[in-house]
Amino acid sequence: MTQSQTPNLLEQYGPREAMEYDVVVVGGGPAGLSAAIRLKQLAAEKGNEVSVCILEKGGELGAHILSGAVMDPIAMKELFPNWKELGAPLNTPVTEDRILVLTETKAFKTPNWMLPAVFHNDGNYVISLANVVRWLGQQAEALGVEVFPGFPAAEILYNDDGSVKGVATGNMGVDRHGQPTDAFQLGMELHAKYTLFAEGSRGNLGKQLMVKYDLNKGKDPQVYGIGIKELWEIDPKMHKPGLVMHTTGWPLTDQYSGSFLYHLENNQVAVGYVVGLAYENPYLSPYEEFQRFKTHPAIRPFFEGGKRISYGARAITAGGVQSLPKLTFPGGALIGCDAGFLNMPRIKGSHAAMKTGMLAADAAFEALGAGRQHDELTSYPQAYEKSWLHEELHTARNVKPLLKKGTYGTPLVWLDQMLLRGKAPWTLHHTKADHECLKPAAQFKPIAYPKPDGKLTFDRLSSVFISNTNHAEEQPAHLTLKDPTVPVRINLDIYAGPESRYCPAGVYEFVKTDGGAERLQINAQNCVHCKTCDIKDPTQNIVWVTPEGGGGPNYPNM
Repeated sequence: MTQSQTPNLLEQYGPREAMEYDVVVVGGGPAGLSAAIRLKQLAAEKGNEVSVCILEKGGELGAHILSGAVMDPIAMKELFPNWKELGAPLNTPVTEDRILVLTETKAFKTPNWMLPAVFHNDGNYVISLANVVRWLGQQAEALGVEVFPGFPAAEILYNDDGSVKGVATGNMGVDRHGQPTDAFQLGMELHAKYTLFAEGSRGNLGKQLMVKYDLNKGKDPQVYGIGIKELWEIDPKMHKPGLVMHTTGWPLTDQYSGSFLYHLENNQVAVGYVVGLAYENPYLSPYEEFQRFKTHPAIRPFFEGGKRISYGARAITAGGVQSLPKLTFPGGALIGCDAGFLNMPRIKGSHAAMKTGMLAADAAFEALGAGRQHDELTSYPQAYEKSWLHEELHTARNVKPLLKKGTYGTPLVWLDQMLLRGKAPWTLHHTKADHECLKPAAQFKPIAYPKPDGKLTFDRLSSVFISNTNHAEEQPAHLTLKDPTVPVRINLDIYAGPESRYCPAGVYEFVKTDGGAERLQINAQNCVHCKTCDIKDPTQNIVWVTPEGGGGPNYPNM
């Protein structure tokens, strides 16, 4: 039983206390913080009072933020024209773009003149998005935004007319059976005239809103990737501040995948691997493919003599404009990766998240000024359609469908982006959700991955350890099963238990009972909140819900 499924506790201990705001923002990432900041800026310009609060499930702002990341400062300039003077942590300008095509033993550098504009990073910055978010949080609080870290929004509240009234935070101090402990604390309701949802990729409440208001009607299925990342401190002789390197090809050549290697300041390098979750082979392990990638002769030298500092993983909403849901509903809107505003070929979403947060804030401020509440913020999607962001995403729309062909799709991407400049008179579509793509294990052979050496390659548990992940052991499991028989009866029997391989944190493992039967063991304490299980489970039997506040990873510099 989860926190949001305990009406008996509400009956016993309720009613919940309620706080009233003009705007409640769910999620303290770049989208949510930009929306809150923009609202306060507009209020200061017009001499109005607008009350704004942010709920963030991480123990602090930035704790759950994970991205590559190379940032295009276009939205930052709009939000804070004097961002440099204010000390925004965009410290490492990009100095070189390098794209390699890998075979198992060789690497071929793509000449820069052959790269479409979408792959050039002139004027961009290699950043820690977690640190940028912490800085945005400081700006938001200075403007009067109330920020509540460690308080996840666990439930959507509705008015009698069906519009969104606000959200409720999860209960605290509940044991694994859903019963109150001595530390029990009932969740709190936050009511708003408008509620903006900025939970990141595969948001728990965003999913519910899409179903309730049929926001995906007429849209392509949303598709995702999983991004797995490590932060290293490397030998200064191998460090090249501002180097942005991407690879395609080996170790996965028959589907969408690729790597990034970004050189930050202080001899630090962010390295990561992205695998599209539309893969068919249930024996494939994105985590193991990432570890294997680091052993390539062109990659290994960067890390020899270095030290791994941190680890994390996160789903990436990659469907593009074809898969964007309707953005508004009565009483609120979806912003950032909760909707899917990622430019996949640019491998950038933070500037898009910030822009959509600002556009939604403009619409909410206009509505509040007109005395409206709980209606649809229709000027938000209208402004998006006229923005530079829409043009940018429209130009990129065919890249992900082409890259689903693996390395063989790369020449087609070149044609689409270099020759046609993203202006082809056609739009390619996604036809299947990722969970529909797995095929029975009988059609494949198991993959024998090499054992980790503990120096360059690592096992899952040692990786989870340096993600600083923690959940209270006695809280209700936040990884729930609609039908507890499905993991063995279907997933194990037909697909050879893929959850034990697609999870990058060792959450799922099949163990034998005393009677010799198989059962699925869920190690929820290991969960890094990547949401891959919620996306890739073939029968959609696994549902990720919000854990107790502050649980999960605690990324220091990711």
